[in-house]
Amino acid sequence: MVKISVSKARERLSEVVAMSQSEPVVLELYGKRAAVMVSPEQYDEMLEALEESHDVAAFDVALADVGDNIPWEQVKSDLGWS
Repeated sequence: MVKISVSKARERLSEVVAMSQSEPVVLELYGKRAAVMVSPEQYDEMLEALEESHDVAAFDVALADVGDNIPWEQVKSDLGWS
């Protein structure tokens, strides 16, 4: 991971964008992380992983929900599918 100040990144933006294609680039403002620049592919992968983790969490909550189960045959009958 590369760290660079915002002011230096501004001066060398094309180079920073090129660096972000192979590894994350941390942009620092007054010595503290202000942003992270990553490639579009890496961003898409991270977003997909985040969405997947939300789906898993929602599934876990649904499984933990205690309630009466309705048999599949009853659901199909109620929907007129049988």
